[in-house]
Amino acid sequence: MVATEQQAPVLIMAGGTGGHIFPALAVADSIQEHNAPVIWLGTEKGLESKIIPKEGIDIEYIRIGGLRGKGFFHKLIAPFKIVDAVVQALKIIRRIKPRSALGMGGYVTGPGGVAAWISGVPLYIHEQNAVAGMTNKILSHFAKKVFEAFPGSFAQMSKLICSGNPVRKEFYNLKDAQTRFTEREGRINVLVLGGSLGAKVLNEVVPEAVSRIDVEHRPNIRHQAGEKTIEIAHQQYEQAEVLAEVTPFIDHMAQAFEWADLIICRAGALTIAEIAVVGVPAILVPFPHAVDDHQTRNARYLSTAGAAVLIPQNMLTADSLYKEMVKLIQDKSLRIKMAIKAKELAREKAAEMIADSCLSAEKENKEREKE
Repeated sequence: MVATEQQAPVLIMAGGTGGHIFPALAVADSIQEHNAPVIWLGTEKGLESKIIPKEGIDIEYIRIGGLRGKGFFHKLIAPFKIVDAVVQALKIIRRIKPRSALGMGGYVTGPGGVAAWISGVPLYIHEQNAVAGMTNKILSHFAKKVFEAFPGSFAQMSKLICSGNPVRKEFYNLKDAQTRFTEREGRINVLVLGGSLGAKVLNEVVPEAVSRIDVEHRPNIRHQAGEKTIEIAHQQYEQAEVLAEVTPFIDHMAQAFEWADLIICRAGALTIAEIAVVGVPAILVPFPHAVDDHQTRNARYLSTAGAAVLIPQNMLTADSLYKEMVKLIQDKSLRIKMAIKAKELAREKAAEMIADSCLSAEKENKEREKE
């Protein structure tokens, strides 16, 4: 797609994982509500190549991969790969002539952001995690505005805006926590989220923890285990003699959140934002090997406010999880209190705020041209 002057698109650069893609899609939805076109920059190997075309959004691809943790040879040739990726992005940007470029994370954001800056395209970036990544730290020096999901992820600067994480609209169209929880009777519903790749430790510990709860008080379990680890999860529940609905993926996540009285999960930035927007109490087990341990920082955003329980993975056992689950199962008022605390932390205008900035760039450009 080559844009006319009247249809200059916003270029969204995001990929790799759902944690980058889905917040970016929330912004894309908001941009398109203004009848402005969006073009996506991604990689063919990333999850975006499967998701974005189904959303009806044009996508362009460059070749780039991760650089952290690679061997000596890969580090040696890395600069050449980065330069090549920047050149690829430059060709795309000069062809589509975007009004602005938005970096939402993933391998494409680095070369795409540099190419936008070189081309004079206004650059905006968004950091989803509580600890800013290396690429965004670099790009923050060239960006027109820097958006962060959690306060304190960047050093203070005049162009820094704490927007929160964009969440898609279906998460806003749910009953409030007070109504949901007071209407329910009987067994509570526990949603276990292992992420698209699954979380082996949750597959192993959750079934055993649930098996320790008296049968008459056991919650309904819905466990999203990921494609690669679903068989392990099935086996663990069978061995523990616990009934559970185990699925590799959940297509309608907002509905699953509305169903849940309690969520047990990792602490990815998108999940934290969704917990806050919906208002659901959570037990968080951060992935300990995340870059810069950012999941622990993400989790503390909720736990320090009393909206979640944080259990470090090295302290997670069937017994420790059982004790926390029983507290929440037995105390509806505590669940409601935590849900309300979570909702108070939600920043519900993140997508609109970021979209408005990206769209205003064209107006500002035209005004400068008149001067």
